[in-house]
Amino acid sequence: MGKLSGYIVVLLGCFCIASKAGAQTFKLKGTVYDSTKTYPVISVSVITSSGKGTVTDVFGNYEIEVKEGDSVWFSYLNKPTVKYAVAKIFDASRFDIALHVNVPVLKEVIVRPRDYKLDSLKNRVDYAEAFNWQKPKLSPSVNSDGSVGFDLEEIIRIFQFRKNKSAAAFKERLLAEEREKFIDHRFNKALVLRLTGSVGAERDSFMLFCRPTYEMCLYTSDYDFQYYIKKCYEAYKLQKSDAWLQKEN
Repeated sequence: MGKLSGYIVVLLGCFCIASKAGAQTFKLKGTVYDSTKTYPVISVSVITSSGKGTVTDVFGNYEIEVKEGDSVWFSYLNKPTVKYAVAKIFDASRFDIALHVNVPVLKEVIVRPRDYKLDSLKNRVDYAEAFNWQKPKLSPSVNSDGSVGFDLEEIIRIFQFRKNKSAAAFKERLLAEEREKFIDHRFNKALVLRLTGSVGAERDSFMLFCRPTYEMCLYTSDYDFQYYIKKCYEAYKLQKSDAWLQKEN
C-alpha cells in the first residue's frame, strides 16, 4: 500500500509539472498585409482563444501573448479570419498573414519649396501684357510722298490719359509686389531664426523693425546681409530694453 501511495504521488507530481509546462506563455509576433502583400493594414484585431487581444500598429505589426494550446484569429471591419492553431505555427516570431482587403494608395505628391525666380517668371507670364506695356511715344513717320508726319493712332493713344494712367499704375503695382516678394525671399523666417534664435511674435516684430530695402537685398553679399541682420537684432534688443526701463521709471 505504501508503494502504491508513493507511485500515485509521483504520478501527480509529473502531472503538475506537465500542466505547468503546458501553461507556459510566449509572444506571437508578425505583420498583417493587404491582399497584395505589399501594404500593412492598421487596426486589425488579433484575438486568442484564451481571451487575449491586441491590434496592429501603424506599420501593421502586432505582438500578443499566447499559450501552446491556444488558437489565434484576426478580425478587420468585423470580418474574422479562420482560427490558426498556435501549436502548428512554424515561427512564432514572424507569423505574417495577408487579408483579403485592398488598401487605397494615393498617387505620390512631390512637394517643392517655393522658388522666387520661378514665381517671378510665372508672374511675368501671367501678366505679360502689363509688364510689356510701354508708355506711348510720339515719333515722326515718313509718308509715301516724302513728307514727314505723325501716326494718327499714336496720337490717339497719347491722349487716352485715363487708360494709359491705369495701365502704368497696374504695371508699377506688379513691380512693387515683385520687389516685396524678393525681400521676403531673402529676408526669411528660417534665416532670422538661425541668426538670432528668435521665434514667434518676437521674430515677427523684429522682422518688421529690421525689414531691408529691395536695393539692399539685391546688391548686398550674403556675408554683409547676415551681418546686417545680426547688428539690427542687437539694436532691436537694446531698444526693447530701453523701452522697458522707461516704462519701469
